[in-house]
Amino acid sequence: MLKVQDLITHYSGSQALFGVDLEIEQGQVVTLLGRNGMGKTTTINTIIGIVPATSGSVSFDGVELVGRPSFKNANLGIGLVPEGRQIFPNLSLRENLVATASNHLKVAEPWTLEGVFSLFPELKERLTSMGNLLSGGEQQMLAIGRALMTNPKLLVLDEATEGLAPLVRKKIWQAIAQIRGQGVSILVVDKNLKDLLRIADRNFIIERGKIVWSGSSQQLRDDKDALHRHLGV
Repeated sequence: MLKVQDLITHYSGSQALFGVDLEIEQGQVVTLLGRNGMGKTTTINTIIGIVPATSGSVSFDGVELVGRPSFKNANLGIGLVPEGRQIFPNLSLRENLVATASNHLKVAEPWTLEGVFSLFPELKERLTSMGNLLSGGEQQMLAIGRALMTNPKLLVLDEATEGLAPLVRKKIWQAIAQIRGQGVSILVVDKNLKDLLRIADRNFIIERGKIVWSGSSQQLRDDKDALHRHLGV
């Protein structure tokens, strides 16, 4: 579904990505791991087109994304849950969900408000609450629901559970498993390695803008050297 090849990105003349290679197949959960500042968010933003690539290729369902505006790439079926959630503070929870709702791919059974509330029942109770009055956990659930309302083929989560209480993190991981069960491919960045490895089909570790390791969850569990050297585990 997604194939990233030799992706190079610069910020204001400084090189941030050094030939990133990454693949996601239909229905897979794939993680992008690494310490802070190693290029995870830059990789995500370059894939989507928020940050322009200097060179390389990003192919999504056979369409080359490099050089296209990010909104056109999103319309191909990529839903982003950004780091920091970035919900609209002065819109109600319901307005946040419907503001960007779309079905560009003509999905037969698209995501609806009730579908999102089935995934996150807590949100239904806060339907009229303004975005800035929601808790961190509620905002993260809302950010995921908002991305789902665009009916993505690929859901991208940047720091899926950062700063959340253990109970809320558990709900997020359960929701990700349910979303995956509906055939949506998922690319996720997070620091909760134990939870990630339970659901991930494949893992990529990035260090200083380069992919330095890739493999299955079991392979990563067994590779103590990689865990220590690249993730500090």
